[in-house]
Amino acid sequence: QLQLVESGGGLVQPGGSLRLSCAASGFTLDRYAIGWFRQAPGKEREGVSCISANGDYTYYADFVKGRFTISRHNAKNTAYLQMNSLKTEDIAVYYCAADRVVAGCGLNEYKYWGQGTQVTVSS
Repeated sequence: QLQLVESGGGLVQPGGSLRLSCAASGFTLDRYAIGWFRQAPGKEREGVSCISANGDYTYYADFVKGRFTISRHNAKNTAYLQMNSLKTEDIAVYYCAADRVVAGCGLNEYKYWGQGTQVTVSS
């Protein structure tokens, strides 16, 4: 059965960095698009960044452009989200998602989801 496990969340100061990882088990990620989503307290879950199966296409939400970078290492069956210049506005639970046929970065386009990892930004 397909499983995604996020890791790398934690507490950082404003302006700091974190790298989130999304490890897949029970399947290989090389034919799956990957998306990162987040849900802040009191807010709806929203798309952060997505990457196509072969890595040729990436999407970034406006609020993370220039700060976050999505990548994948298919040989390791893992995807990543490098987060730099973190702000208090980035506080959220971050989720990794995957699906075989995804054209964009919409919440409803992804079928398989991890359980999330908490990112906290505070001085």
